[in-house]
Amino acid sequence: QVQLVESGGGLVQAGGSLRLSCAASGRTFSSLAMAWFRQAPGKEREFVAAINWSSGNTDYADSVKGRFTISRDNAKNAVYLQLNSLKPEDTAVYVCGAGLRPLVASNILYWGQGTQVTVSS
Repeated sequence: QVQLVESGGGLVQAGGSLRLSCAASGRTFSSLAMAWFRQAPGKEREFVAAINWSSGNTDYADSVKGRFTISRDNAKNAVYLQLNSLKPEDTAVYVCGAGLRPLVASNILYWGQGTQVTVSS
């Protein structure tokens, strides 16, 4: 059974930082890309960042470039998202996904349950 379990969300003031984790299990993910999406209330789920499990190549949404960093730990089967210089508009449920490129929501094969990030002004 494939599982993606996120952790690390919380409440933080604007300008602060958080580190999200996604623990993956249940299959070999080396052929997939891992991604973070987010969904704010009343909005569609949007792509945030992605990393190829095998090559380590990364992609970011323009809105988070220079502030967020995605990384992975192959030994731990985990993917991380470091969130720096947080803004109130970053408030959302952050969801980990594993899928095929191009990494749009419809190409995600597995989703986690999400972790809430709330940024106060």
